[in-house]
Amino acid sequence: MPFDLPELPYAKDALAPHISATTFEFHHGKHHKAYVDNMNKLIEGTPHADKSLEEIIQAAHTDGNAALFNNAAQVWNHTFFWNSMKPNGGGAPTGELADRINHAFGGLDQFKDAFKQAGVTQFGSGWAWLVLDHGDLKIIKTANADLPLVHGQTALLTCDVWEHAYYLDFQNRRPDFLQAYLDYLINWDFAAANLAQAA
Repeated sequence: MPFDLPELPYAKDALAPHISATTFEFHHGKHHKAYVDNMNKLIEGTPHADKSLEEIIQAAHTDGNAALFNNAAQVWNHTFFWNSMKPNGGGAPTGELADRINHAFGGLDQFKDAFKQAGVTQFGSGWAWLVLDHGDLKIIKTANADLPLVHGQTALLTCDVWEHAYYLDFQNRRPDFLQAYLDYLINWDFAAANLAQAA
């Protein structure tokens, strides 16, 4: 069966004023949908048609199938990004996640600084991630469609730093977008659930 465009986990205007409904209309309704449609065309009539999204990504990466990898990975990345945010997000993590962030980065403020720096310094299009890497929390950045899945890492959170993620609301002010993500949008419950599932 072909893949469907995943629904947003909240209303299109739920993250305003930080991310507008107009941005979601383009980012989710146009960009994300295009990746889903392109991937469906690329897997139709192939052995990939019966695979999970993660299996398609891994196979395309292994085979060097750039077109399939880019579209499939971007389907995954965007779905993960929507869930990395929530209305009235931000605040501070609790429990094991908080302990691990304190241990890995020296505190929440230091984590925010390092995550923001990763996103700001990603040249061109890409992503900033909080990942679990062989038991350790790390902040990484990836270019274009690249993602932790193909590097043996478990994604806990991500922020999209492609220009279409923020340009309608923040123009060229990527640092301000990342700060808004960290202060008002980040979904710590989602990160904690991903950490618990990986443990």
